[in-house]
Amino acid sequence: MDLTLTAILLGIVEGLTEFVPVSSTGHLILASELFGYDASQWAMFNVVIQLGAILAVVVQYWRTFWKAGMGVLKLEAEGLRFARNILLAFLPSAVLGLALKDYIDIMLGSPSVVAWALIVGGIAILAIEKVAKPGEDGGVADMPVKQALGVGLAQCVAMIPGVSRSGATIMGALAMGINRKTAAEFSFFLAVPTMIGASTLEIATKGDQLMAGTSTVGWWEIAVGFIVSFIVALGVIRLFVAYVSRHGFAPFAWYRIVIGSAAVIWLMLR
Repeated sequence: MDLTLTAILLGIVEGLTEFVPVSSTGHLILASELFGYDASQWAMFNVVIQLGAILAVVVQYWRTFWKAGMGVLKLEAEGLRFARNILLAFLPSAVLGLALKDYIDIMLGSPSVVAWALIVGGIAILAIEKVAKPGEDGGVADMPVKQALGVGLAQCVAMIPGVSRSGATIMGALAMGINRKTAAEFSFFLAVPTMIGASTLEIATKGDQLMAGTSTVGWWEIAVGFIVSFIVALGVIRLFVAYVSRHGFAPFAWYRIVIGSAAVIWLMLR
């Protein structure tokens, strides 16, 4: 398949799946098996184009980030609490991600891990949706330290490809009594430092291959995937919060179970 066309398709997959609880990384890994391209050549591409989806969050919620940033500079309580909660939730995955990077890279090469994680994650979503008792509406800045840190610890589970970073953080938040809207938005905001950190680490470790021109996938493909993922993710963000606030996460759970089961069967028979 043409490299540019592959970049467009993967950008669409990334934009559609980054912020919904179905695992964007898992879908990209399964896509590599389905399309038959060398996943190792696209490893950095898959991480860096997530910045396109992250930019969509910044654009959609720029007023929230601006208000929080000005609040921090002015030492206002609300802005400081917002920044504190994002930082607390980010730290666990940052520490574990650096410590376990080699093991994570090994799992990223296993589509079977993705398939089973999709199934187990779907079942977990259905269970949490059934027993969770979301509290009253409140913003990210209103979350207590215990809840913010708990969401951060839940995010660490998403180091297993197929679990879904957004799924782990949203379900962790729901399990602790955070309402659906705040849980989804907190997951969006937490994605910003998390994915910037992951992309920076990937570029630092593999960027020399791009600069030297030894990688099949170059800056052009990354730029195309970035732009496509940004455009698609911007539309998804606007629809997702409104949808889950009314209907919940069960449809995404069943989607995970169906796709994961199909992937398990396909991997066994191929």
